[in-house]
Amino acid sequence: MTALIARLKAQVRLKLLVLALLPIAVLLPIFLGATMWHWLGRFDALLTEKVTSDLRIAEQYFVKIEEAQAQSIAAIGNARQLSDARAEGEGALAEFLDRRRDQIGLDFLIMETNGARTPEPVQDLLQRDRDRDMQSGLIVASPAEMALWGDGLADRARLPIRDTDGARPTDRAFEERGLILWAAYQIEGGYLFGGRLLNRNLDVIDRMNALVYGGDEAAPSDAGTTTLFLDDVRISTNVRLFEGERALGTRVTEVVWHKVVERGETWLDRAFVVNDWYISGYMPLSDVTGARVGMLYTGFLEQPYRDQRNGTVLALGLAFLAVLLLAVPIFLRMARDVFAPLERMTSTMQQVERGDLRARIGKMESEDEIGAVARHLDRLLDQVKDRDEALRQYNDQLNDLVDMRTQELRAANEKLEETYAQLILKEKLASLGEITAGVAHEINNPIAVIQGNMELLRMSLTEEMKAEVAMELDLIEAQTRRINVIVGKLLSFSRSGEMSDHSSLVNVKDAVDSALILVAADLRKHNIETRRIDRDVPPIEIVENELQQVLVNLFINAAQAMSKGGTLTVELQEALRDDRPGVEIRVSDTGAGIPADQIAHIFDPFFTTKQAEGTGLGLSISQALMERAGGNITVESICGRGTIFSVWCPAASFCPDDI
Repeated sequence: MTALIARLKAQVRLKLLVLALLPIAVLLPIFLGATMWHWLGRFDALLTEKVTSDLRIAEQYFVKIEEAQAQSIAAIGNARQLSDARAEGEGALAEFLDRRRDQIGLDFLIMETNGARTPEPVQDLLQRDRDRDMQSGLIVASPAEMALWGDGLADRARLPIRDTDGARPTDRAFEERGLILWAAYQIEGGYLFGGRLLNRNLDVIDRMNALVYGGDEAAPSDAGTTTLFLDDVRISTNVRLFEGERALGTRVTEVVWHKVVERGETWLDRAFVVNDWYISGYMPLSDVTGARVGMLYTGFLEQPYRDQRNGTVLALGLAFLAVLLLAVPIFLRMARDVFAPLERMTSTMQQVERGDLRARIGKMESEDEIGAVARHLDRLLDQVKDRDEALRQYNDQLNDLVDMRTQELRAANEKLEETYAQLILKEKLASLGEITAGVAHEINNPIAVIQGNMELLRMSLTEEMKAEVAMELDLIEAQTRRINVIVGKLLSFSRSGEMSDHSSLVNVKDAVDSALILVAADLRKHNIETRRIDRDVPPIEIVENELQQVLVNLFINAAQAMSKGGTLTVELQEALRDDRPGVEIRVSDTGAGIPADQIAHIFDPFFTTKQAEGTGLGLSISQALMERAGGNITVESICGRGTIFSVWCPAASFCPDDI
C-alpha cells in the first residue's frame, strides 16, 4: 500500500511538471515553428513580388525606348528637310541622314527604295502590312546584313561565348548575330528605317538598371542587375564576373532557357546567374515576326536576404532556449509548494473512496487558491455525507417522482410540438404574403405607366397610323391586362385575411383558376399540359387563401415530379365522406410516382423526397389547413405511372346567390 501511494504521488508530480512545462517545451516550439514557416513563406513571396515589380519596370522602359525610337524615325520621315535633301541629291541625303542618326542615338538610319538592304523577314512584314505607316520591334541580323547598314556593326555584335555552369551544351565559339531594336516608316517611293544594336550596348542596360534599382549610369546601384539576352547569350549586362568584368558572352542556365525561350513563360524564382544565386525574373523577347529570340532579365543577389533571414531564425531560436532555461527552475520551485497540499487531498479522497465519509483534509495553513480548494473540498464532503443520507430516504419515492415528471414532460412536449407546427404555418403564410404583396406592388407601378402611355400614344396617332399598328397596340393592351389579372391574383393571395381564422364561402372552380394562374410559369417551364375536368359543385366554407395555398403546393409538387414534361389533370366532383356531402378536387400527374415505403410518411413534417430542394413542410401544412376546415387530403400513387392527390372539403350549409 505504501508503495502504491508513493507511486501515485510520483505520478501527480510528473503530471504537474508536464502540465507546467508543456506550453513552453512543446506548444511554444510548435507555435514558433508555424510562425517561422509562415514568415519564411511570406519572406520568399515578398522577394518574388519585388523581382516581379523590377521586371515590369524594365519591360516598360524597354517598350518606351522602342516607342521613342519609332516616333523619332517617323518625325524624320515627315520632316521637310528630308524632302529637300532628297531633291539635292544622294550626297545631301546621306549627310542629312548621318546627322539625324547621331542626334537620336541610332547605329544606322537608311532610306530604302528597292529593299536591297532589308532582311527577308522584314521585307515580308512590310509587304504584308502596307497599310501601316510605322513598323517597329526587334530583329536578329546576320553579320552580312549588319555590314550593309554600317561599318563596324558586325564587329561590335561579335561576342566570344564563355563556358557557363548549368548552360545547355553548344559547339559555337562566338555569337555573331546582332539583336537590333528596329523601326521603319513608309515614305514616298520606299521607307525610312533605322535601328540600334543592342549587343554591347551598355548605355541602354545601365540606364535600365538605374531606373529599376536606383543610382545612375556612371555608378550603377549594387542593389540588382539587368541583362539582355540573344537566345541564351548575354549580349548586354551589368552582371559582373569575379574579376569585375561584365559577363558578356556568358549564357543562362538550361532550365531557365527551356522555360522562357522555348515555352514562352516568365521565370520568377531563384536562379544561378554566372557565379552566384540571384532572385531572378526572366521574360521572353519576340522579334517583329513573333518568334522568341531572347530574354529580358532583372535580379538581385540572394545571399544578403538569405543571411538576414537565417539571422532572424537563429535569434528567435536562441531567445526561445533562453526563455526555456530560465523558466524550468522557476516552475520546479513553484511545484514544490503545490505538491504537499495535493498529496493530503489525494489521501483524503482515497479514504472517501473506501467508504469513510468522515475523512477530512483538516486545517490548511496555506491561504492561496490550493488552501481555498482544500477547505471547499471539506465542505463538499460534508454536503456529500448529508446528501447521501437524504438520498437513501428519497430512494423509495424516486420511481413515483420519475413517473410523475415523465408524464408532465410528455404533455409539455406534445403542446410544444403543436405550438411549433402552428408557428411554422403562420410564419410561412406571413412571409409569403409580404413578399407577394411587395412583388405585386412593384409590378403594378410600371404597368400603370405602360397603360397611361398607351392611351397617350393612341391619342397622338393619326387614323392611318392607328390602322397600321392596330394589331400591335391591341396585343400590348391584351398582355398588360393579362399582367393585371396575374397581379390581382397575387394580391388576393397575399391579403391580410390569410392569417385569419374566419372562413367564407368559396367557389371551388374560381379558386382552382387562381391557383393555376399563380403556377403557370412553373408549368410552362417544365412543358406541362394542363387538363381540366370541371363539374358543377357546390361552394365550400374555408379560408380562401388557405385553399389556394394547398392547391398551389400540390400543383408545384406535380410540376417538380414531371420535370421533363407531362400532363397535369385537375378534376372537380361532388363526393361523400362519412355520409357528409362535400367537394373533391383530384390533382393527377404523370410523373414517376411515390415509392410504397415512402407514401405513408409524405404528410410527416420535414419529410421530403427532394433532397436538393424543399423543406418537407408543404404537404404537412396543407394537411393541417384542410383538417382545420373539416376536410382532408389523401394520396394514391403507382411507381412509373403517376400520383393522385384528393382534396376533400365539406360543402357549405347554404349557398348565397352571388357564389
